[in-house]
Amino acid sequence: MARYTGPKNRICRIFGEPILGSGKDLAKNSNPPGQHGPSRKRKTSSEYAIQLKEKQKAKYTYMVLEKQFRNTYVEASRLKGATGENLIKLLEARLDNTIYRMGIAPTRPAARQIVSHKHIMINGEIVNIPSYRLKPGDVIEIKPKSKVNPSISSLIGPKNPKISWVEFNEKEMKGTYLAHPERENVPENIKEQLIVELYSK
Repeated sequence: MARYTGPKNRICRIFGEPILGSGKDLAKNSNPPGQHGPSRKRKTSSEYAIQLKEKQKAKYTYMVLEKQFRNTYVEASRLKGATGENLIKLLEARLDNTIYRMGIAPTRPAARQIVSHKHIMINGEIVNIPSYRLKPGDVIEIKPKSKVNPSISSLIGPKNPKISWVEFNEKEMKGTYLAHPERENVPENIKEQLIVELYSK
């Protein structure tokens, strides 16, 4: 299964944000990677470079590779409404992202692993595809055998109360994808309009 396996802190330093993991090392070194460190003279980024960087940020944030990301964009462009907002909604509806939003996993990579190892059920059926697209009303539950697995139960934390489009019961280890989120409710710092401009060229 293709995914980014390189140094996470390097990606965080490129964008200056903890988009992979905790980003705890950013406090020690927040300079972009490259030779000569902070003393290096950096050119002013072109419009294309800024748009490309925003697309790369979205890809790394949601752990999507290029072909899959472009296919998601094409699908978003066919839906009614603003393409950029539709793109974010489709990315948020991914199963691995929803597992992360519910608090079942502390990070998206951990959520991806939980799904891939067949610990998750959707509407009573085991699903091991991280990119599975959820629909409003879908019920997500940890598999009965996995509920008593300490390595799984130890990962579960409280759901962010600001994430209103999903609900999760920690005791039952069961939740529901209530609706597609509105863009203003999604906390990720992504300027989706720049991505739309990039693909419109």
